[in-house]
Order: sequence, then C-alpha cells, then structure tokens
Amino acid sequence: MDREISKEQRNREKRRMWMKWGGMVVVGIAAVIALMQLMQESLHERDIVFSVVDEGSIDVSVSASGKVVPAFEEIINSPINSRILEVYKKGGDSVEVGTPILRLDLLSAETDYKKQLDEVQMNELKLEQLRIQNRSKLSEMEMQLKVSRMELNRKAVELRNEQYLDSLGAGTTDKVRQVELDYNVSKLKLEEDEQKFINEQATADADLKVKELELNIARKTLAETKRTLDDARIKAPRKAILTYVNTDIGAQVAQGEKVAIVSDLSHFKIEGEIADTYGDRIAAGSRAIVKVGKEELAGTVTDVTPLSKNGVMSFSVRLEQDNHKRLRSGLKTDVYVLTAVKDSVMRIANGSYYVGPGEYELFVRSGNELLKRKVQLGDSNYELVEVVSGLKPGDQVVVSDMSNYKNKRKMKLEK
Repeated sequence: MDREISKEQRNREKRRMWMKWGGMVVVGIAAVIALMQLMQESLHERDIVFSVVDEGSIDVSVSASGKVVPAFEEIINSPINSRILEVYKKGGDSVEVGTPILRLDLLSAETDYKKQLDEVQMNELKLEQLRIQNRSKLSEMEMQLKVSRMELNRKAVELRNEQYLDSLGAGTTDKVRQVELDYNVSKLKLEEDEQKFINEQATADADLKVKELELNIARKTLAETKRTLDDARIKAPRKAILTYVNTDIGAQVAQGEKVAIVSDLSHFKIEGEIADTYGDRIAAGSRAIVKVGKEELAGTVTDVTPLSKNGVMSFSVRLEQDNHKRLRSGLKTDVYVLTAVKDSVMRIANGSYYVGPGEYELFVRSGNELLKRKVQLGDSNYELVEVVSGLKPGDQVVVSDMSNYKNKRKMKLEK
C-alpha cells in the first residue's frame, strides 16, 4: 500500500537536487575560467623591452640614409684627345704627390706647344723691331724739329735787323715785309712739325701697346698649352690611394674623359639622402648624428642639393671624427639630422614600432598584465619619441616588436 511522501521530505529532495546542479554549474564555471586562463596569451618579462614614460626635452630629428665616402676624392680627366701608351699604377696602390700614373700620347700636343713657343719668340722680335723703328723715326723727327727751330731763330734775327735798318732809313719796307713773311711761314712750319711729332709719338705708343698685348696673349696661350701638356702627363695631385685607373693600353681617350681617381681613405664624410618632403627641415649647418653599427658619430650638414631627384634630396655631412676606425668607403649608415628642440614633453624610447607622428596602439603594463592602449605620438629623434597623449609619466610601455600580437587586447605577463 502506497504511502504519501510528506511535504518536508519533498522539499529536502528539491534542495539536494538544486545543490547538486548548482555544484555542477560552479564546477563548470570554474573549469571555463581555468581554461580561459590557460588559453590566455602570456609573455615572459625577459622577452620584451619596456620604456618608462618620463618628462624632459627632445632634440627633434629627421632620419635619412647615408653612405660613407672619402672626404677627398679627385677625378683625373684627360685634358686632350689622345690614347693610352703606358700604365704605371693599378687600383689600390698608394701614390705620392707627382707619382706618374699613366702616359698618354703627347706628340701632337708637344708639336702645338713648340709652334706656339716659336710664335711667342717671333712676337717678341717684332715688338723689339717696332721699338727700334719708332725710336729711329722719332729721333729723325726730333732732329728735324731742332733744325726748324734754329732756322726760325735765324729768321727772327734777320727780321729784327731789317726792322732796325728800316728805322734808320737804311732799309726798305718791302724788304721788312718779305723777311717778316718768311719768319711767319717758318713759325707755322715749326708748329706743324711739332704737332706731327706729338701725333707720331702717340701712334708709336699705340702700336707698341698693340704689339705688347699680342705678345701677352701669345704668352698666356703658351702657358695654358704648357699647363695642359703638364696635366696630360697624368700624375697624382696629392698623397692618396688610387681607387680607379683606366688600364686599357692603346685605348683612345677623349678630352675630359675620366682616366683615374685618387681618394684620401684616411678621412671620410657622409653622403645622405632623404625624402624631399623633409627638404625644408634640412639646411647647411644643421647638427647630425651618424650611426655606424652601434657607434654614434657627431657631424654637421655642409651642403644640401636644392633639386629633388625621384623624390629624394641629397646632402653631405662633415664628421667631427672623420678618421674613426669603423668608417669604410661605401659603408651604409643611418643619419639623423637635428631640426629643433622641444622642452618639457613626455618621452619614451624610440624603437621599430615608431614610423612617424600619429596614433598608435601600444601595450602598457598594468600589474601582471599588458593592456593595449591608444597613444598619440609626435616628433622624435634617434633615441626618444614625444608622447602627445594616452600615457602619463611613470607608465611602462612595451617598445620592442609586438607585431605578432597585434590582434590581442590583453596579455598575461610572467616573470
């Protein structure tokens, strides 16, 4: 016979059932949480680099690429059309001042030089001949002037005598007039001869100056030809390293064609290139930092090419330590040109994450977690980046490469 279950017993059964299911739910939630914790991405503290936000000044800079080149490099060009007869040195050889590098065929140039030398000597002789002719002609004219003056003096005496005789009544008026007329004619003739002498002197001086000018031009032409001839004897202009030489014996070389290059490989400078969008921020005299590996070398921008080529502008940097042991011709470098100074700004360390002013998502340490945060960054230099907003002094920011975790918002930090 069935017995009715009491209400109290039914309630106890319900409570047991609820407790059973509640326990299962709690265990399930705990399991999910544990699983989520196991699945949560974590990083070891030693595998990342932190930078603590601080306040201070930033020497703002723009970055550029650079190449180490010799501080001095001279291209030796052929001054004449010729051909190579002999080569005395090869690339890489050290040369002293005046060391012969190669020999060109100078037969035609030497013939021209001798011809011009003869022309100079001929002009010198012509000038001397003109001087003798002028002296002779002017001497004759001067002698003629002396005779004319003596003749005029004689006629002046005759005129005074005739005038005296006429005053005594011993002469005639016609005789006086005749003598007076002869005197006046001789006087005019003397004045004419004197003017001719002055004109002849001026003409002789002008002819002499013309000949002297022609001689000077011939001498200058001869000196230029001699200089060209000396340059054609290809020699080292200074103590340096021969970095290139045309060794093709018998080859024709045109006037102005490169035949050798000498470089001073004990001192260097930097040839830099930068996007023309930053061209207005670089000027001669700007300070620069050149990074060669881990070394940092200070320098100064010496000149900036005003024209852009393929979106790139060129400039040069003179190094304070231009003979540093790490410098090698052709070595690639990073160049940072300092453009301004900002005081009292928040800063973090520069790194691969920074590509220019703008908004970034960076991981910030919060206890044992890394939380992604939107941050506004401004100008920079090769060491520091300006923080505009999103961070505060004392925050620890991850500045190492986090590209593998760009889709993560939060990560666990393990020691």
